[in-house]
Formats: sequence, structure tokens, C-alpha cells
Amino acid sequence: MAAALALSLIAACTASGGDDAKPAPTSPAPHSAAPAGGLPRGVILRHSTHTWADGRTARVHVLTVAPDAAAHVTGVHGAHLATAETVREMADRVDAVAAVNGGYFDIPTGADHGGYPGDPLGVYATGGTLLSEAAAGRTALVVGPGGTAPRIARVWTTLSLTADDGTLRELDGIDRVPGRILGCGGAGGDVLRSTGRAHPAPLHNRLCVDSSEIVRFTPQWGAASRPGAPGTAEAVLDASGRVTGMRSPAGGPIPRGGSTLYGIGEGARWLTAHARPGGSVTVETRAQDAAGRSLLAPGVSLFGAGPGLVENGTVALDPAREGMSARSLDERAPRTLAGIRADGTLLLVVVDGRTSASVGATLREAATLVAGLGARSALNLDGGGSSTLVVSGRLANRPMDEKAKRSVERRVATAIAVVR
Repeated sequence: MAAALALSLIAACTASGGDDAKPAPTSPAPHSAAPAGGLPRGVILRHSTHTWADGRTARVHVLTVAPDAAAHVTGVHGAHLATAETVREMADRVDAVAAVNGGYFDIPTGADHGGYPGDPLGVYATGGTLLSEAAAGRTALVVGPGGTAPRIARVWTTLSLTADDGTLRELDGIDRVPGRILGCGGAGGDVLRSTGRAHPAPLHNRLCVDSSEIVRFTPQWGAASRPGAPGTAEAVLDASGRVTGMRSPAGGPIPRGGSTLYGIGEGARWLTAHARPGGSVTVETRAQDAAGRSLLAPGVSLFGAGPGLVENGTVALDPAREGMSARSLDERAPRTLAGIRADGTLLLVVVDGRTSASVGATLREAATLVAGLGARSALNLDGGGSSTLVVSGRLANRPMDEKAKRSVERRVATAIAVVR
């Protein structure tokens, strides 16, 4: 039942923002011919058509990266985190030989869009630098420089600030709109906006809010932080953490090589009291798995998504643990999946959907598929109209926009790139 059944089933959870998201702005993208040859040693692309239990079919594309491949896997995002780009644009910028779309993001057509379509939802790191905090305990793909075995793990982040007077405070987030935690699972006093009740756990595509926060902005976000309301405050830090300026209201240039700390509510008052020009603030960012093991190291990239699909070689689906709806298990849509074999081979799988010839897959089907491909662990990445595979600068799958009913390349927040 292994390979045949597994190569007959796939995953569910919709585009960008997830299983309740609407279609996002896209760029027309006529389907490119399948790329041929030219891949580095240890990187292999295979295409196949699979028939599910109900007789429907789907086109499946599997990119494998061996542990000793003449390439490494890394995270890439748009020119700035505040803006989205197509997977092809991101791949071209880093001269990647192949790339797939990464995790969820603040999709422009989402009900609670915050105005920045490149903002990743949940944990995202690249090159060992954390650029988006975790939605507590959601599943993530962890990849590193050449020779580093990829992992799939539930991830938590711990962020803190220490002023030079010894005062310690929690840092609420990195490179996002202060006060808004889309997908929940954040730090501090977050409440679900629809109920006003505390909600520290992840809740996919739902908006939590916090009236007192400090959020760090890095140059990766863009040239400037957003203009703040009266009563907000922002400390400007150089690379060493020295406070070079304070502005109120918040909003303004982000220094190259430095960062800013943007406060609202009590967070603004803390900065005014403890982050005075000429002083310093130490910023600590940590990411750890369920066992408390540190995940951040030079060259490491993290892609938060979920739910997890496979553990120890068997199907393991628990969407509720990651704040996702039970109905997502049985919804068919285009899918992007990541799996890891026992020998450390990384599987990047894309399933086309939304056509009569290729219907996509459910999460149950996805889990069975990647397990049958030999994955010991696997997770679901962003899917729907986001599902894109680019190889040698050309589309290797057929991304499908639900609203446009045609093949287009969606602008997304992050991509998983294979680079020589």
C-alpha cells in the first residue's frame, strides 16, 4: 500500500493566508516548458500524474536535494519584507537553480490584511537572522548550510530587550505592524480581536491584537517603519545597540546596519524611560524546538507553516494543535509540501490543482503521499494560488489562481531556494 497509495494522495490548506484566505493579486504567467537538465549533482526533479482513490488525478512535481548535493538550501524573500514578489523573481535574485514558495503571509485579499503583503506569518529566518517571530508551537522547516541536515520541528521564539540600566522587557515581534498579530500565538497580552479574550495559542488566519507592544524593525523590512499615532515612540539603534536617536510619534528611516524599536502603549513608555539617546539596548532573539534546543545558527533558515503531516515515517495530522480548522483535512487545493528522508534528503513537493486534469490534494492525501515518498517527517507549506516551483529560471508546475481561473504567478513573502 506504500508507494502506490502514497503516490495517490496529497494535502490541504489554502493559499497564502491559509484555509480561509481569498485569492491574491497575481501576475499572468503562461506555463513554461518543463526545465531540462542543468541541475547540480544531487538535485533531481521528477514529474508524475497520480490517481486518487476517487479516480481524480493530479500532477505532482518532486524536487529532491541529497545531503551531499552540490548545492545548499536557504530562505529568500522580496527586495524588502514589506513587499511580496513571485518565486521566480526571488530565485533570480539569488541565482537559485530551483525554488518553491515558503510559508504563509499577510495576503492582500485577507479580511485582516495589515497593508504589507510581504509580511511572513509565523517564524521566518534566513542566514541565521530571525526576521519574524514564531506563532507559538507551529511547525517549521529548518534548513542550514551545506552538510547541515534539514529538520522539521515545532518552533517557539523568545525575544527580549535589556536596557543599560539593567531593566528587562519582552520584545513582542520583529518586522511587522505593532499591535497586530495575524495568526495569533504571540507574546505578552495578545487578545483575539473578535472576542477581546486572551489567546496565546496560534489561530490560523485570525487576528489577535495587543495595545502595548515593542516591535523591532530591521533594514530587511524596508527603508522606513510606518508612521505612528500620537503617543507612540521609536528608538533608533546602531549595529552595537547604541541608541542614536528617539522619535515620537514613531515612524521613520531604519538605519543600515542598525534597527529601530517601535513602541505603542506601555511599550512606548518603556522606550522613553529606558532607551535614551547615548545609552544602549541589548536585543536577544532565540528560536527553539519543543525540547528547548536552539535552532538559530549561522546560515540557518526557518520557514513556519503547517500543519505537520508526517512524524517518524507515519501520517500524523493534528491541525487543531496549530490553530487550523478540521475541515482543512479534506479540502482539495494546490499544495506545496516539504519532507525529509531518513538519510537527510530534502523533498520539495508541489501538487497542481484547480483544473479537471489536476485537482490538487487534501491534507490527508498529502501526508500519505510524502510518507510514501520516503519522508520520515513532513509538513504542509503555503498552498493554493501560492504553490509554485521554479527550476532553472522557468516554471516547472502550473500555478493556478482560483478567481482568475488561469495560470498565474502569485506574489508571495518567502521562498525556499536551492543555490549552488
